Amino acid sequence: MADSSSTKIFLEEKEIPRQWYNIAADLPCPLPPPLHPGTGKPIGPDDLAPLFPMGLILQEVSQERWIDIPEEVLKIYTLWRPSPLYRARRLEEVLKTPARIYYKYEGVSPAGSHKPNTAIAQAYFNKKEGVKRLSTETGAGQWGSALALACNFFGLECKVYMVKVSYHQKPYRRSMMETWGAKVVASPSSDTQGGRKILAEDPNSPGSLGIAISEAVEDAATRDDTHYSLGSVLNHVLLHQTVIGLEAKKQLAAVGETPDIVIGCCGGGSNFAGLSFPFLADKIHGKQLRAIAVEPAACPTLTRGVYTYDFGDTVGVTPLVAMYTLGHKFVPAGIHAGGLRYHGDSPLVCLLVKEGLVEARAYLQNPVFEAAITFARSEAILPAPESAHAIRAVIDEAERCRLEGKAQTILFNLSGHGHFDMGAYDAYLSGKLEDYELPQESIDRALKDLASLPKVS
Repeated sequence: MADSSSTKIFLEEKEIPRQWYNIAADLPCPLPPPLHPGTGKPIGPDDLAPLFPMGLILQEVSQERWIDIPEEVLKIYTLWRPSPLYRARRLEEVLKTPARIYYKYEGVSPAGSHKPNTAIAQAYFNKKEGVKRLSTETGAGQWGSALALACNFFGLECKVYMVKVSYHQKPYRRSMMETWGAKVVASPSSDTQGGRKILAEDPNSPGSLGIAISEAVEDAATRDDTHYSLGSVLNHVLLHQTVIGLEAKKQLAAVGETPDIVIGCCGGGSNFAGLSFPFLADKIHGKQLRAIAVEPAACPTLTRGVYTYDFGDTVGVTPLVAMYTLGHKFVPAGIHAGGLRYHGDSPLVCLLVKEGLVEARAYLQNPVFEAAITFARSEAILPAPESAHAIRAVIDEAERCRLEGKAQTILFNLSGHGHFDMGAYDAYLSGKLEDYELPQESIDRALKDLASLPKVS
């Protein structure tokens, strides 16, 4: 049994949540509807049917607070769930803070991140409806690895368009995907019309998640046996990740804790939402709580983007959604946190930021890796560059608690390990990691492409 002296807080397999939590049921105001990319009119389930199985489409539009997790999905979850909750006692000592720091560690999954929580569910619902093949994009490779794993479990083919800069930065992520049977190509690629067009305009394009999404969507839309699968942003993806926060609630309750601050890194929004949404449900209903979404200063979507309708991809084939965006044609710098290089964000997370329920914060690369080193040398786990953004905010909040003499409880999501990211650590340790803050003129240029798109009313 866990108590206040425990370092690791475990749950038994029978305590894995049996339902996902859908924050759409508790939003302070409704999400603006997604719009058809051609007509600009609100889309319905039939418009999404060429890309997604109906089981996921119904989750995407659901207003039900609780959605059952299929038994087949739960059985696979038991390979790594429930994931452990740690008390970061050594980090607290290093920081000399009165704050109590806890982290939910999702790096224990076979793919090394939180991403299988939704990959398994998505593969299951596609297999159930007779789909033979899934196409997807990946940035740092965490999502591609997770979907390759899930497709392997359910006997599906998997095609992954991997952002070119990450394809070359992280070759072993590619090897992991291929080990589980996926076919991986660098994006932009010559395999799609959209990829060929971008390469004709810029043969040296480093790629972006927006470009890779365009390719994966085109792949699915042009084949009868294929559906598209996305690792973040969409409502059903964030829904599946709420097992993280639901478990964390049980684990904290076991030691008599509730968080004052919940922190997660945010690129598309899945790991931040997965931890924070079950706690934000309490905040929406009056509980005092701060939730902080952390992003890179090189891709400052939530902190410097504009809240408006935009495409989720670069070419403009996906539905228009209301979100904070840097413009769908924005190509981010090749920073090492590949999972955070996206021009937009989850509509759910963006609405919560807009309504003041979530704070957004951006950091440069070197302070982020400084925090990662501090964490690794105290807690021993090497964090992924994405997760290190959350750790930077945790350390800053813990130091604030020290200065103010406040013993607050801080919870964050350590969404993955950094074992495939040693090139980034090597660059930092050798003094070669460059800080890059996106110039305002780059944002202004990217946002010009939004002038003709619908505005949020």
